[in-house]
Amino acid sequence: MDSAPSPDRTGVGYLPAAARTLMKLVVTGPFGVGKTTLIRTLSEIATLHTEEAMTQSSTRVDSTAGLPDKTTTTVAIDFGRLTVPDDLVLYMFGTPGQERFLPLWEDIARGALGALVLVDTRRLADSFAVMDMVEEQGLPYAVAVNRFPDAPAHSDEVLRKHLDLDDTTPLVQCDARERRGSIDALIALAEHALTRMPQPEDAS
Repeated sequence: MDSAPSPDRTGVGYLPAAARTLMKLVVTGPFGVGKTTLIRTLSEIATLHTEEAMTQSSTRVDSTAGLPDKTTTTVAIDFGRLTVPDDLVLYMFGTPGQERFLPLWEDIARGALGALVLVDTRRLADSFAVMDMVEEQGLPYAVAVNRFPDAPAHSDEVLRKHLDLDDTTPLVQCDARERRGSIDALIALAEHALTRMPQPEDAS
């Protein structure tokens, strides 16, 4: 699939008249991995964010080690929309990355057809709990490695081994600030989720 036109964030952003398939997707991952950035990069409409400034008290709970520029955190939800060719409309719901938001995560994930799990190679172990939550919800998922400038680079083979990914789980490396690679990650998830959807029984 090719990318959608550049986002127009100046208006309301009504749903395209030709839309055929609507998909709710969850963008998730540990704290500070780039979920808000990815949704902001991809959305063709003005995005919804519920970010709050991090206080000195919160940094004692949410470690910012390795995240020197982290000053805000999502406390409820991020939301954006992306239309791709073949009349497919992807609704992106970003979740807080902290474990204490698990009940909210479960509410956001209800009705989703798949999840994009962002990971940071500087903190791979932080992704395990998130992938466990996704699997417990029974959601098909893809993994997107957000390439931070100072993060170590690894091959897909090494990353699959360290993350213990199934062979059928899509793995994409991207920069959440760049549209092309981020679109590739979301499309990989959408295609994977569509292949996992129950097929209607043959009427004959």
